[in-house]
Amino acid sequence: MDLKSGLPFWAIKNGLMHQYPTLQENLKTQIVIMGGGITGALLADHFSEQGYQVAVADRREIGWGSSAASTALLQYEIDVHMCDLAKDFGEHSAYLAYQGCADAITTLRRRTRSFSDLDFAMQDSLYFASRDKDVEGMHEEYQLRRKHGFDAKWLEHDELQRAYGIDAPAAILTPLAARIDPYRTAHKLHQRVLKRGGKVYERTEIATFDADASGVSILTKGGHRIDADHLIIASGYESQQYLTEKIADNRSSYAFVTDPISKAALGPLADTMIWESARPYLYMRATGDGRLIIGGEDDDIDIPARRDTKVAKKAKKLADKLQALFPRLEFSEAFAWAGTFAETKDGLPFFGPHPSLGPRIHFAMAYGGNGISYSVIGCDVLQAWIEQSEHDLKQLFSFDRRG
Repeated sequence: MDLKSGLPFWAIKNGLMHQYPTLQENLKTQIVIMGGGITGALLADHFSEQGYQVAVADRREIGWGSSAASTALLQYEIDVHMCDLAKDFGEHSAYLAYQGCADAITTLRRRTRSFSDLDFAMQDSLYFASRDKDVEGMHEEYQLRRKHGFDAKWLEHDELQRAYGIDAPAAILTPLAARIDPYRTAHKLHQRVLKRGGKVYERTEIATFDADASGVSILTKGGHRIDADHLIIASGYESQQYLTEKIADNRSSYAFVTDPISKAALGPLADTMIWESARPYLYMRATGDGRLIIGGEDDDIDIPARRDTKVAKKAKKLADKLQALFPRLEFSEAFAWAGTFAETKDGLPFFGPHPSLGPRIHFAMAYGGNGISYSVIGCDVLQAWIEQSEHDLKQLFSFDRRG
């Protein structure tokens, strides 16, 4: 499956950071993680820190799938409003999902604070109403968040325009968001796993796996066997091939990054992630060196060859939208790209075993715009499944929630 098109910024910026071996022998370990992107890296780092023997296997180079194309927006807001989640799952469950994402940001900051070169920084998040008719629903959302203790501020049109230069009816401003380089982070986490004695393999494709009461037997395409207590499938949007049912819709999202812009010209954009209420939504955030990453223009195309042909045209549309939103901002496009992403109907991820495969094979499906935040939460949720312990989000993020 071809997961990206064009020139993803992180791959260009970082290049091939590290090389990892291909598995050349049989192996026995406690946890095997299929997939070495940012989700697999977070899981491997977490479980190795908890004292588990961990092995990661990726069929590509490490981090070269969707992680290289991610725009890495870290926010507690989920693509589905808290109000809508409350209607489907109850207000308490909706709160737990949002609070989990909020905690994930500070957890990620703690887990990566020993790395000085990940372009991690805390930011504000500004969610503005694209149309007048969106204001009522957004204000209801704002009130529910405030009810449950989330720090948020309501901005009317004049204050929004004065502070951010955005001509929109209203907005919700929250002080809890962050940015990060997902490709570099994946490599740094994998390097830490290796220092703890874990194993990381690239160009190592898992061909088959089979589980019974005693463990999981895994066979690679190279003919080597891995015996493990548990297998975690963290291969992103390719994970659905291991299920007989469709649990998410694959789509394509487009993005471009500008050349560096001075901090004076960026103004509040330097420290504020901005996105809108329209669906699909336009979003943007700055990098540490003053570039703007702009994304959106999502479509239902899941055919790589067709997606490839649309990158330039979609980037032009995104640039036009950026210019319309900030008419005085001068910028030039540096790189444009597209990537596959998947959305579940309720905007929530899936973590844990699927009934059809038994309790030793787990999925880490951190789908949607909160993929990295979900992955951080998923570390604890999957540990709870493996250790048969409790977690507040264990059931809500399980396959059981579909009824």
